[in-house]
Amino acid sequence: MSWNTLLVEKRGHTACVTLNRPEVLNSVSIEMMRELKALYQELEDDEDVWTIIVTGAGNKALCTGADVNVIEGTMRDGQPTGIDMWGEPMLSSYRQWDIPQEATPPYMTMTKPIICAINGIACGAGLDLVTTCDISIAADHASFFDPHVSIGVVSAREMVRVARVLPLPVAMRMAIMGKHERISAQRAYELGFITEVVPGDQLMERAWEVAEIVNRNAPLAVRGTRMAIRKGYSLPIYEAELLAESYRMRCAQTEDAVEGPAAFLEKRRPEWKGR
Repeated sequence: MSWNTLLVEKRGHTACVTLNRPEVLNSVSIEMMRELKALYQELEDDEDVWTIIVTGAGNKALCTGADVNVIEGTMRDGQPTGIDMWGEPMLSSYRQWDIPQEATPPYMTMTKPIICAINGIACGAGLDLVTTCDISIAADHASFFDPHVSIGVVSAREMVRVARVLPLPVAMRMAIMGKHERISAQRAYELGFITEVVPGDQLMERAWEVAEIVNRNAPLAVRGTRMAIRKGYSLPIYEAELLAESYRMRCAQTEDAVEGPAAFLEKRRPEWKGR
């Protein structure tokens, strides 16, 4: 497929998705939402793609959330239209019943690891890309904030997710101070919000490098590990351990589970097949 709001590049077993609306700081339009939904599914289904990088075009912003022109046109003359902002009948699809995702990958249902390369401002729904990725690398000029309350809107899933990553007092301060509280890349790293800070001109080189390191590992084992942690995070520890062990047993039935020990004993690099 061709994309109007996205750029896609593939190298080896890695695909890089770039939000490509730099003129509006990569804010999310309805068209971008539609394209991302289709692209994430395409990459999840692509057997040659093992790891996904998400970033933004330019060097000013990863994503600044929903485009201000995106308004849910569900009312007209004070009456419901029965049509949502995607132009579809209300509650006609699972998407409308689920949590709005905007630019977020379906991180709880897809298996492949996601690396977020934060090339500038991440705010509003742009924070979702940081909190739901598996490895986050930021340019040293990146910054993080949430403007919702400053424009009269409740900060909902965005800050609920942030509060699962940052200490609660830090997340609460960020949430209720709105656009007036910004966290620098270095401070975000110190708080554990991101995993690495690099000079801006080295960001993408490092993201591709990290993806290649991930891809040296058995892809199915990586996916099973990622899913065990993601899905187990909200479970009691006993149930989380049972779930993780079920993924371990499933992976043990694959060709890669045989190849790994064999390569170790033969002192050679394993040849992973992803099956």
